[in-house]
Amino acid sequence: MNRRSALTLALSGALLTATGCTSPATATSGFKPLFNGKDVNDWLASGGQANWRVQDGVLIADTLKDPKAPSYLVTKESYGNFQIRAEFFVDTNTNSGIFIRCEQPDLISAKTGYEVNIWDTRPEQIYGTGAIVDVAKVSPMPLAGGKWNTFEITAKGSQMTVVLNGVQSSAGSDTAHASGRIALQFGGGGVVKFRNVQIKTLS
Repeated sequence: MNRRSALTLALSGALLTATGCTSPATATSGFKPLFNGKDVNDWLASGGQANWRVQDGVLIADTLKDPKAPSYLVTKESYGNFQIRAEFFVDTNTNSGIFIRCEQPDLISAKTGYEVNIWDTRPEQIYGTGAIVDVAKVSPMPLAGGKWNTFEITAKGSQMTVVLNGVQSSAGSDTAHASGRIALQFGGGGVVKFRNVQIKTLS
């Protein structure tokens, strides 16, 4: 490779990094994509009906047929020990979350798995955005509405940790669910968007 070509590649890489333009299907080292950035063929629908769709590499839902019936996209595989990285955007009133170790893919809830919550206006805010519902409280609750955010969720044995935008928001221990599916939720109110959803299995 000549010097001019190398310089061009270096400048291109720097521009992509500066603008945050990364492929939704490109995994960070050690991670593999759960969402391919093209469609939802790798996921199963569960719960209520929502208009899940993919636009410009982003997974979106903003309409729920029945406001009392949250909608979920569920992985086809189960996972035990892992770390998830996911970027998400919600409106202030959006009810969403990432569920982990879901033992019943046709019945997703905080009772059949663990709910890492995304809901700035949850009435009981100790289990709002950044908390693990009924397991690990968050105080003060961080606000996620109106911007892109990054979750890092780690589950290893009974220990679970949630990091939101580089700051640990909650951590707890529970032995009720050792493994299960991953589920993305749209519970109504505004819009939810996901991109760069990745997972790394842990020993």
